[in-house]
Amino acid sequence: MRRTMLLALTLAPLTSQAIPLGDDFALEIETALVSDYRTRGISQTQNDPAAQLGITLQHASGLYLGAWTSNVDFGFDSKTRQEVDYYAGWYWQATDDISLDVGYLKYVYPKSSLYNLSEYYAALTAYGFTVGANYSNDSGSVIGDDQDTLYSYVGYETALPLEVGLQLRYGRMDFKDPVYMAADGKESADYHEWEVKLTRDLIGLTWGLSYIDTDLSKTECASSYGFDDVCSSTWVASVSKKF
Repeated sequence: MRRTMLLALTLAPLTSQAIPLGDDFALEIETALVSDYRTRGISQTQNDPAAQLGITLQHASGLYLGAWTSNVDFGFDSKTRQEVDYYAGWYWQATDDISLDVGYLKYVYPKSSLYNLSEYYAALTAYGFTVGANYSNDSGSVIGDDQDTLYSYVGYETALPLEVGLQLRYGRMDFKDPVYMAADGKESADYHEWEVKLTRDLIGLTWGLSYIDTDLSKTECASSYGFDDVCSSTWVASVSKKF
């Protein structure tokens, strides 16, 4: 099974939302409740809700490190019920409108190391548009061997009237070897996914509503993840708080 998180870091060195720790360091804490934990279009909780927490230590140079966690449920009596991600990187802001984010991300699943993997990531943002990629050479799959994987995506973020935020993303997940099988027996090694998200800050919280979908059929979904409904289109509601 394949389950990874798209790390959406909206970091700026010593952002005003973070907790200052002297002149050069700041700590950012974010909590969230989501109606379904979806990453790259695939549910990590069998379409059930999740509680999530992230902590990031930032330096004025743009360097950062942190950890993020969420409950997960992969079914089939999987022992792990938690995902813990550790990451470190560098955020460089050329201007208010242009930035680069590069780093390393390690996914850890307590009690089920079979799912553990690591990724290198990079994202370039300019005037609201983002182009990014995550690469892994130790990702597991249904065939049981380590896979080279590449997730590439484009995104756009802007502000709408009434203080509503709009976030768009279109991505492609590509495996080295075929991991999906259609009803006609045809195998494939990639799929596409997309998300449209609206956000609004209200009473000190950020409220969100996303429409998420993939181009995987029910048969292809079940062939890799064991269930035919974890790749289907869905609406995801969220509420988060950043300190």
